Amino acid sequence: MPENMNCVEAPPTQLSQFALVSYIPDPLGAFLDQLRLELVPGCSPHAHVTILPPRPVGCDPDRAARQLRELAAQFRDFEVELGEVELFPVSKVIFISLWRGERELREMYRTLNQGTVAFREPFPYHPHTTLAQNIPPDQVDKLIRLAEKRWAEYKGPRSFRVHSLDFVKNIYGNCWTDLASIELVSPS
Repeated sequence: MPENMNCVEAPPTQLSQFALVSYIPDPLGAFLDQLRLELVPGCSPHAHVTILPPRPVGCDPDRAARQLRELAAQFRDFEVELGEVELFPVSKVIFISLWRGERELREMYRTLNQGTVAFREPFPYHPHTTLAQNIPPDQVDKLIRLAEKRWAEYKGPRSFRVHSLDFVKNIYGNCWTDLASIELVSPS
């Protein structure tokens, strides 16, 4: 598997979908990856927050990446702090909410969700970090309790700096590959 390929949970029917994410660095990222593996054995996680959820792109991916890079140039890097384990009631996705950084992520979403990458989401944009999805309904309560327990036990950092974004493509099954990295402006 190439180094820049990440297999993460996504419905297998979403081939040729694109997304914009910010990866969570270690040690927090490594902890979240291990937790996700414990909740959903067999997945291949790469902890992240999503700026633009999976969507089709109506042009050449390089053109879309150029557009994203131009629009993202107006954003400075910022801090994200993870909050509590929660559950999306309709999709039954287990996630960690954000205590800080949500305003910036929503602003980025509004600014970047236009032109060649514009898409109307099936759910309102809600910044978070996914822990488990596509799980059997009878497992949801057990897995959310386990996620809450592990998150409470974690003593490492719960925040990270978003300084770059990655434009990614679902290439097969639940595998995503990095197409372009976009650096945010760092304060001088």
